Amino acid sequence: MFAKAFRVKSNTAIKGSDRRKLRADVTAAFPALGTDQVSELIPGKEELNIVKLYAHKGDAVTVYVSGGNPILFELEKNLYPTDLMLPGLVVPPAGLPQVQKGDLCAISLVGNRAPVAIGVAAMSTDEMLTSGLKGRGFSMLHTYQDHLWRSGDKSCPPSIAPLALDPADLNEEKVDPALQGDMRGLALEGEEEENGEVDQACGEKSLSEASEDTSAGVLSQDSPDSKTLQEQMDELLQQCFLHALKCRVKKADLPLLTSTFLGSHMFSCCPEGRQLDIKKSSYKKLSKFLQHMQQEQIVQVKELSRGVESIVAVDWKHPRKGSVLDGSEVRKIIIDYAKKNDLVDANNKNLVKMDPILCDCILEKNEQHTVMKLPWDSLLTRCLEKLQPAYQVTFPGQEPIVKKGKICPIDITLAQRASNKKVTVVRNLEPYGLDPCSVAAILQQRCQASTTVTPAPGAKDSLQVQIQGNQVHHLGRLLLEEYQLPRKHIQGLEKAPKPGKKK
Repeated sequence: MFAKAFRVKSNTAIKGSDRRKLRADVTAAFPALGTDQVSELIPGKEELNIVKLYAHKGDAVTVYVSGGNPILFELEKNLYPTDLMLPGLVVPPAGLPQVQKGDLCAISLVGNRAPVAIGVAAMSTDEMLTSGLKGRGFSMLHTYQDHLWRSGDKSCPPSIAPLALDPADLNEEKVDPALQGDMRGLALEGEEEENGEVDQACGEKSLSEASEDTSAGVLSQDSPDSKTLQEQMDELLQQCFLHALKCRVKKADLPLLTSTFLGSHMFSCCPEGRQLDIKKSSYKKLSKFLQHMQQEQIVQVKELSRGVESIVAVDWKHPRKGSVLDGSEVRKIIIDYAKKNDLVDANNKNLVKMDPILCDCILEKNEQHTVMKLPWDSLLTRCLEKLQPAYQVTFPGQEPIVKKGKICPIDITLAQRASNKKVTVVRNLEPYGLDPCSVAAILQQRCQASTTVTPAPGAKDSLQVQIQGNQVHHLGRLLLEEYQLPRKHIQGLEKAPKPGKKK
């Protein structure tokens, strides 16, 4: 259900009466839970929000969020846990329990009772045994590492030891010691299958296959560097913030609740293998970080209702620090990223595997579930094409001037005027820091010819200089020798008059 990104409709704080009703509904839905466990799941004072959203297939879902993490979701008036540690739902290792079609079930892996997915049984226990443990056993609703999981703090399932078995059971069922491991390294692969169903844990596999398939990969861990944990978390926080603004948030989404921005956008932008924890940053709270971003004039945050803040405006053109890179730097960053995250294909070193970050940055929407690998040259070319072109002009004794777009060369042309007289026209002086009026005054004196300055046709806020006669030679000396502009940025110098033959 949450294999693809969902759309948030609203996010509101729960009322006291609704909190009490939710406790009663949880107690009725999960009678195995004690009073203390229900109180721990739904605390009395901690912030609790109700998030209404639409799944990618259009299903209307209500999610209950505590402390920024989803704990329960309601679908068609049925409550389902997102906290995969809820007791009373794990499958005991002594064998298959008696379930009926449509019963709520949790899926755990051999050697660890911590569930990695929840769903409803697609068949009864008798039907499972009759089918020889083949076919679709469960319809999955929520899995470890899906988009609902990403909207929270992305915590990994804990390692919970299996229940003790009787000696008779041990003789019948042996557990592979290799499966007794730390669940924190689990990473489920396989995002999309036919009909849009998720292939995670055992949702689309036979029950016998699911019991053998314990993990599909290991999350890569960042190697320690000289920066402190707090400095690393500050960088990760800002990275997720900027990535979310760039790739997830649109103008139509504003105003956007800050809690929604964090849960549905920033957490989703966290690189795989890392966990965003604001409490470990120097800011400690999201509100304090957003205040800093507001001081940087990137966003504007307001309290639209009591105690609830929203992002009401974003400066989409705000210059990001460190955002100006040349082509060689971009290539190095991409190459280092692919190698650091082990994305280079082991069988073909010319291919790079697309992880979620590269998919968001490089692939088109219709490619994100079909293109799994790209050649190096295609990857680097696509990345450069996605970047905003910019140029930098540096003058002696001045700070470099950086502007967006591509810099056009100074254009020198010859034109015919009345009485078959030639005039020299020069355009596009402004990007190089040259004042057309000053250039016209200098040329008028040196060429002893009349000059005029007029708006350049088809160019907004740009002027052109017109000098009587063919003055390309004088113009070339002025631009190349005195202003010391690179020749490659001047076109039309070949139109200078050729020197007369000596007698």
